[in-house]
Amino acid sequence: MDDQLALRIRLFRDSGQVRPEVAEFVATELGALAAEGRTVTEATAGMLTSHLMMALTRLLDGEPVEQADPDGQLAAELAGHPEAVERAYAIAARAAGSLGAPLPDSEIAFLGLHLAVLGRPSP
Repeated sequence: MDDQLALRIRLFRDSGQVRPEVAEFVATELGALAAEGRTVTEATAGMLTSHLMMALTRLLDGEPVEQADPDGQLAAELAGHPEAVERAYAIAARAAGSLGAPLPDSEIAFLGLHLAVLGRPSP
């Protein structure tokens, strides 16, 4: 993880927008992705980082999470990225286990999209 991405996490945590345990969970997940050889930087994973931290925070705060993808567009996009979908479900399971924040399918789909983009080779 590069310094800019670490700063993003720190700013979310220090400003109180996310709980420390959420910031730690996301940092750990990003570290695992980096350890697999993925390029985890502000440019490649900034949106993934923000989205996951805010989704987990909303769930822990008891806020409703809207279901999306009524026309199946997300599912169609993810059809070509089964590894990203598998990884998204694994992250969701770890979030439910360690934070008590079960991500709904719509959030898992968005997470899968972020992971699919992260899985693309760098230009």
